[in-house]
Amino acid sequence: MESVTVDTADGVKLSARLFNPADLKSDHAVVLVHPFTVLGGFQGLLRGIASGLAERGFRAVTFDMRGARRSSGRPSLTGFPEIEDVIAVCRWVSDSLSPRGIILVGSSAGAPIAGSAVDKIEQVVGYVSLGYPFGWAASVLFGRHHEAILRSKKPKLFVMGTKDGFTSVKQLQNKLKSSTGRTETHLLDGVGHFQMEGPVYDALMVNLIVDFIQTLQPQVTWIED
Repeated sequence: MESVTVDTADGVKLSARLFNPADLKSDHAVVLVHPFTVLGGFQGLLRGIASGLAERGFRAVTFDMRGARRSSGRPSLTGFPEIEDVIAVCRWVSDSLSPRGIILVGSSAGAPIAGSAVDKIEQVVGYVSLGYPFGWAASVLFGRHHEAILRSKKPKLFVMGTKDGFTSVKQLQNKLKSSTGRTETHLLDGVGHFQMEGPVYDALMVNLIVDFIQTLQPQVTWIED
């Protein structure tokens, strides 16, 4: 694991970590966006998934959004300034690692923030949401992010537990009716929102992300031994 500092366009310094695989298997990179900073979200919550992706041969990057842990700046309630954080990290990944493409993965509140960045970054070729907060209460804060990811034509996967306290299965399905492009869902029966964020489910999240990336062929190139 390598620690780096990424500068945003508006002068925020972001603490990031690069998880390099011992055996590189893909020329694509995965950037993970953590849950709501205001409620204690930080990149360490995604370390298990990032480590698992590295074990599967992917370069993975986590980072603290503005105001989280070692990053400068202040967090926002709506997540709009944080879009610049995602853009800056993806730009660093593109310039430093030269991947063929980037897969953006957002967890909880990180999902709408990442979703708003997808079409602002040419190198992003796919998007995975882990517990997107589509519900009514969460939409007070994040509702203005919805349109960006729903109108994106880039491939999308939405993973959610059927007992998610922020979004019901019906709310998820109704929202995704207006989604353009390839849109897939994976529901975890009986699993709650914060339960899915726990380390017990890290390996499953890794499998779902890798399986999704494999379906992006021929955009994704696998490196032969």
